[in-house]
Amino acid sequence: MDLADFRRSLEDGELPKGMGLELRSLHLDGQGDWDAAHGLIDHRKGPDCSRIHAYLHRKEGDLANADFWYSRAGETRPDGSIEEEWEELVERFLAREG
Repeated sequence: MDLADFRRSLEDGELPKGMGLELRSLHLDGQGDWDAAHGLIDHRKGPDCSRIHAYLHRKEGDLANADFWYSRAGETRPDGSIEEEWEELVERFLAREG
């Protein structure tokens, strides 16, 4: 699966089976359901979940909270657009599951 396939799955409304927690959260967010995406990742531990958590709070506009989660993930807030960040994250986690 690549980014284009992932985008098509947004239109279908169904995430392909076997996707990990991070991609499920990004899929929900891509469908416009920020609350469900956040609920799935909230209270999870580890740098990958922290990274998605950071992105979601950046998208929300809560940059102080986002920066806390970027730090927990061992990263800094990206300079690109929120859409570019979403795409990079999808590609990163697809490559790990590929």
